[in-house]
Amino acid sequence: MTSDIISGLTCRNDDYVAEGFVAGLRMMPSRKTTILTCADPRVDPFDIFNLTPGEAAIIRNVGGRTDPGTLQTMALLRAVVRAMDGDMGPEWTFVVLHHTDCGIRHCMAQAPDLLAKHLGTTVAGLAEMAITDPYASVAMDVAALKRNPKKTGAWVAGLVYGVATGRVEVVVPPAPLDGSAAA
Repeated sequence: MTSDIISGLTCRNDDYVAEGFVAGLRMMPSRKTTILTCADPRVDPFDIFNLTPGEAAIIRNVGGRTDPGTLQTMALLRAVVRAMDGDMGPEWTFVVLHHTDCGIRHCMAQAPDLLAKHLGTTVAGLAEMAITDPYASVAMDVAALKRNPKKTGAWVAGLVYGVATGRVEVVVPPAPLDGSAAA
């Protein structure tokens, strides 16, 4: 079974190389955008936003949450950009994309200890993490990014994707990460 899956994937890769591969893409996304979203396969930012290769960097985790690992990933990404004589300055945008019907809500009952560790809280603290409400959780995660002393980018927005409709709703409009007035 596994060898069939790998064989199928490598055949699809052959098709990709022949028909869809774009050589010469730059390491930095052309839209200077990073999107944090869930690992759920129904939520693919490239499909949802009709992005092309190289336009955005995507960070995925369970729930698409701004957890300690995400903050570390963001710091590493910024270090990579700086090593290339750049920075994630005023033209960069960070998008937090949560979605309806997220499977993370099942972790509350099935694996609360693991979920608490993932989110950097205690089991008792999970009640305050808006696990079952993507609209509240995306606002919470945008607020967490604004409090992060190692900010990555200048702008942040929070969106919710409806898995039943394909529509995206802006929950937290684009705002400067540092809290200053929009430029």
